[in-house]
Amino acid sequence: MKFLDQCKIYVRSGNGGGGAVSFRREKYIEYGGPDGGDGGKGGDVWIEAVDGLNTLIDYRYQQHFKAGTGIHGMGRNRHGGAGDDVVLRVPVGTEVLDEDKETLIADMDVAGKRVLLLKGGNGGWGNDRFKGPINQAPRHANPGQEGEERWIWLRLKLIADVGLVGLPNAGKSTFLAAASAAKPKIADYPFTTLAPNLGMVDLSPSERFVLADIPGLIEGASEGAGLGTRFLGHVERTAVLIHLVDATQTDVAEAWRTVRGELEAYGEELGDKTEIVALSKIDALDDSVIEMQREALEEATGGKVRLVSGVSGKGVVELLREAYGMVRERKAEIAQEEAEQTGGTGWTP
Repeated sequence: MKFLDQCKIYVRSGNGGGGAVSFRREKYIEYGGPDGGDGGKGGDVWIEAVDGLNTLIDYRYQQHFKAGTGIHGMGRNRHGGAGDDVVLRVPVGTEVLDEDKETLIADMDVAGKRVLLLKGGNGGWGNDRFKGPINQAPRHANPGQEGEERWIWLRLKLIADVGLVGLPNAGKSTFLAAASAAKPKIADYPFTTLAPNLGMVDLSPSERFVLADIPGLIEGASEGAGLGTRFLGHVERTAVLIHLVDATQTDVAEAWRTVRGELEAYGEELGDKTEIVALSKIDALDDSVIEMQREALEEATGGKVRLVSGVSGKGVVELLREAYGMVRERKAEIAQEEAEQTGGTGWTP
């Protein structure tokens, strides 16, 4: 299935049905009078986050969505039925943006979340609504109210706990394959990964988290070089970033600085996220070279550098457990903040 993480679509709610102008004329019934029914309400446009989707590809082939028009009223006080609603089903993590691509309308960050985008027009009143002592035979009815319309952007930001970042060909896809059951494309050339990949890491029955691998960044990505920063949105929601640096390259410190610079230039607090730095591909080097590269990288980062190999599996489990511990700490902090905002543990009698 092709990966699509942003698209522009047109949505329109339904018009309300018109009220009817009708008069009752039945044989053997003494009194007649107006009996025009009301028109039905136009259909609404809803958006809903559902499990089981990880791409917006369905909206590539259909960009226009229109809710049903309400049925017109009829004689004998028969009211028209409501128009059919339109429900846009999107992956969890989808943002709904206005046409300017900046104004956030809704963030579909929880499965089952349902948001009303456009309300259908009300149905018009039939002439039975206008009868009275003065006007006993009204000959007019209201038309249905017009629906609403707008263009919106859908932008998917994958829901993951840990994100993998680094230069192209830094070993991210190999690490993802070693850490989970995901099967990303792996090759010995840059930009093997052209779209984000997700993998579920199972450390134990009670220790599970989602790991996201995004295409590699190069210098100038924030200005559009390479694949640019288009896919960085998929690690915005992560609690921890694992920054892989290829141990086989000449200047590991410069490689780390390049990616750090692009993360900070992107904004969205990516530069402030907790980062675990690791040297990858250590299976291709001897111990003395590995130690030299590690010292150079630790001097540049000012912190501890881990050693991993996606091919041999060395250091992978230890790194994943460290990342999982940080994810748990971050989730606990978020839960505490939410509890403080809501005034404690909740309502008590």
